[in-house]
Amino acid sequence: MSRQLSSFDYCIPVVVVGGGACGATAALAAKAGGAEVLLIEQDPHPYGTTSMSQGLIAAAGTKAQAAADIEDSPDVLFDDIMTKTKGETDPVIARALADNSGPTIDWLTEHCDIPFALDLGFKPSYGNSRYRVHGWPGHGGEDLLGLMHRRLDDHGVDVMLGCRLSNIFTDERGAVSGIAITQPDGSREEFGCEALVLACGGFAANAELVVKHMPELANARYNGHEGSHGDAIVLGQKLGAAVGDMGSYQGYAMLTDPQGITVPPLPLIEGGVLINTNGERFVDESLDIAGMMLEVLAQPRGYVWVVYDETIEATCLYTTEMAELIRLNAPRTANSVKALAKAIGVPHKALDREFQIIDRAKETGNRDAMGRDWSECHVPEKGLRALKVTGALYHTQGGLQIDGHARVLREDGSVIPGLFAGGGSARAVSGPSHWGYMPAMGLCTAVTLGRLAGMGAAERASKQAISA
Repeated sequence: MSRQLSSFDYCIPVVVVGGGACGATAALAAKAGGAEVLLIEQDPHPYGTTSMSQGLIAAAGTKAQAAADIEDSPDVLFDDIMTKTKGETDPVIARALADNSGPTIDWLTEHCDIPFALDLGFKPSYGNSRYRVHGWPGHGGEDLLGLMHRRLDDHGVDVMLGCRLSNIFTDERGAVSGIAITQPDGSREEFGCEALVLACGGFAANAELVVKHMPELANARYNGHEGSHGDAIVLGQKLGAAVGDMGSYQGYAMLTDPQGITVPPLPLIEGGVLINTNGERFVDESLDIAGMMLEVLAQPRGYVWVVYDETIEATCLYTTEMAELIRLNAPRTANSVKALAKAIGVPHKALDREFQIIDRAKETGNRDAMGRDWSECHVPEKGLRALKVTGALYHTQGGLQIDGHARVLREDGSVIPGLFAGGGSARAVSGPSHWGYMPAMGLCTAVTLGRLAGMGAAERASKQAISA
């Protein structure tokens, strides 16, 4: 629907839709750029995908890396992304993330007082070739988002909760001119804006869209925010926006049953293995943390066991997830392979055979039958542990097509003036399917594109004010 900016009763220069890490970063960046900003969040209390995450962010070339003598750079991260996705991701977006992720982490740390640190317990793995995973020590995604919203308040950003975006208006040139929102009481409000940032998540909670774009997940468990309906993508397409990689998603192979807690990748990175109900391994656990989800679901009874030992557990205790699982007494424990087999209900001979294969690979330096290299891994042996896990869909990776400045593009490649997107609303860099996701890239995409979008939105609002 065409509508002039001047037709609205009032105008807010920059509006950000979505209160997760992407939206919060965008709002902080726009405010830092001198704009008046309103952030709109559909939930009565900000939660979303960020709060359900581990709160970890991949970034290259940070000051924290330099302080730890870690040699990393935008070029290395870019190459890692393109290698992991087999060259099938958007190189423009990949370049933007590689170039801006480090400065974004440094800016959030220094300008916004968010105490990110380099996680030296998260070894290079699953596509990341350097120590580059950052987090707030001792805190997960929920704490991180809570802190970001306190910083929004500190910086004077207005926030409206319980309001859902229902329409986007453009003028006769196709530029964003305003939005309509639905408030908690069902009433509708319309107002103008000079720039709009869409940061309201992907579409993993929209069963119709999931079946359409990822039919293999029609019956998969979903471990994400129920508000991820794809509103931004649907409304953006109505404006003529292009989309990309709509069949891409992050699955995860280690959601504990019945606790529903995400096991961090660290037990597998250090030497843990996945065992099915037949007592057998079925995959190289070091290869693809996201892609293994489908293989886990294909196992008998649809669940498997993460098997590790007390030595590996000790390296993971600093993570909030492992600490909580231990507090809940979730791991099954045993002092021998035979006792472990009994504890988890799998055939002893089959499980023992798997450990013999691993031991032989470790001793000879050869890869095991699954192709895994054990030269730098610890083989589970003393104080065995096992967690029951299944695979689940965590979030989608396809979305609105953007350029290197987080501006939304039309099918012909032209920019929709005033419209920006990031986080789950935008196309990410995981390639066309489930096998291209790298650890901590979800929040990397969120905060990096959020900052770019916020900066761009503030710049546009400033130019609009000058020309008015």
